[in-house]
Amino acid sequence: MASTIREFSRQDTVSLAELYEQVRARTMQIVAPLEIEDYVIQTAEFMSPPRWHIGHTSWFFETVLQAHKPGYRVYSEDFLFYFNSYYEGFGERIERPKRGTKSRPTVKETVAYRNHIDEQVRQLLQSAENAQILLPLIRLGLEHEMQHQELLVYDIKHLLCDQFDVSMKPLPKRLTPVEGMAEIEGGLFTLGYDHAGANRSHDFAFDNEKPAHQVFLQDYALDKALVSNGDFLEFINDGGYQNFRWWFSEGWTTVNQEQWRAPLYWELHDGEWMIRDFGGLHPASSKKDEPVTHVSYFEASAFAKWAGKRLPTEAEWEKAACYDARRNVRTAFPWGDTDPTSGYTNLFENGYWSVAPIGAFPEGANAYGCQQMIGDVWEWTTSDYVPYPGFKSEFDEYNDKWFVNQKVLRGGSFATPQLHIRATYRNFFHAHERWMISGFRCARDL
Repeated sequence: MASTIREFSRQDTVSLAELYEQVRARTMQIVAPLEIEDYVIQTAEFMSPPRWHIGHTSWFFETVLQAHKPGYRVYSEDFLFYFNSYYEGFGERIERPKRGTKSRPTVKETVAYRNHIDEQVRQLLQSAENAQILLPLIRLGLEHEMQHQELLVYDIKHLLCDQFDVSMKPLPKRLTPVEGMAEIEGGLFTLGYDHAGANRSHDFAFDNEKPAHQVFLQDYALDKALVSNGDFLEFINDGGYQNFRWWFSEGWTTVNQEQWRAPLYWELHDGEWMIRDFGGLHPASSKKDEPVTHVSYFEASAFAKWAGKRLPTEAEWEKAACYDARRNVRTAFPWGDTDPTSGYTNLFENGYWSVAPIGAFPEGANAYGCQQMIGDVWEWTTSDYVPYPGFKSEFDEYNDKWFVNQKVLRGGSFATPQLHIRATYRNFFHAHERWMISGFRCARDL
C-alpha cells in the first residue's frame, strides 16, 4: 500500500474487527434465500455463480493471511485457482465464463473455507502486529466484499429475478414532481477525493478517486431528475431503437447484433412493454415514474441525443453532487456532510430491492435541486475511465489495470451498501454493458 495511509490505533483495530463481522455476515444474508442448486449456476458469461462470490471474497483475505500471518498454510491450492478472479500476480485462475462449469468445490466446502478464513483473520486482527500495513489491507478487503455484495444482487437477479424469495419493503411514494434542469456555473473545480476536506466519519477511498485536482468546467445544465421509464418509453415508441441517427456507430452495431429493442429485463407481451424485477412482471406504464435502469452507455447516449441533450462528464456530475454555490462550500454528499441514511437516499440498507419513484427523497436533493444523485441507479457519464493526473496505485491489479475502453458511472444504486458509497466513487463498465443497475440523467451546454 502507498505510504500516504495514516497510522492506525488500537481503537481502529477494534472497530475494523466489528466491521469485518458485519460485512462478512451480510454476504451470507444475501445468499441465504437461495436453494443449494442456485449457488452453482452461471446464466451468462458476464455473471458469476453465487458460490464463486462467497469463495472469492474469502480468497481475497487468504492472500492477506499468506503475506502477514506467520506460519499460515494455504487452505487448498485448488481453491486458490478456482476463486481467483483476474489477479495474474497470484497465479493461474479459471476463466470467468467457465466458473459455472465446475461442480466442485461444493457449496458446503466453500462455506467451510469461508469459516476457516474468518477464524484466521480474527486471530490476525487480535494480534494487530504490523498494523500500518495490515489494517488498510483488511479495510480494502471489506470494500472489495461490499462491491461483490452488489454484484451478487446483479447476478441473483439474472439468475432468478422474481423467483428470489427475499423480504422486500414497500416502496416509498413519489412525494413531489421533479422537473426541469439546474443551471450550474462553470469555472475551476476540485475533482476527486481529498481526505482533508472530505468531512466523513471514515477515511477510505479507492486509489482511482485520487489525487484531488483542479479541472475547468464551462457553464452547464443538469437534469434535476433521473430519466424515467416513462421518458424512455417515449424514446422506444418513437422508434429510437430503429433509427441509426441517435446512435454511435459501435452502439448501432451492438443494437443490431444483439437485437435490442428495449432495456434489459423489458419484455414485449401482446404489444405492451413489461418490466421484470424482483417483485414480478409489471406494465412499463405502471412504473413510468421510476428511473429507467439496466441501460448501456450506448442506450443512454442515444436517448440523450434524441432528447436534444447529452450525458454529463464525471466532473460535471461531481460538482453538482458536492458543491453548494450559495455557501461556496463543498460537501460530502448532495444533502450535506451527514452520512447516507434511508431518509436521504435509496441504498441497500433500505431493503426495497428496487429503484424508488422519482421524487421519493426530496431531503436528499443537492443545492441545485437535483434529486437521487446518490443511490437508486449508477449514472452513466461521458467520461472515459482513465487515471487522474498524478495517480499512484495503492494495490496492484485492482484499479490500475482497467484504465482503458470503459466509461465512468457515478452515484451508487439500490444495491450499494451505505458505507461503500461516496460522491467521489468512480465505477466503470464497458459501453455495451447493461446487466448492472445503471441509469442516467442528461446535461446540456449553456
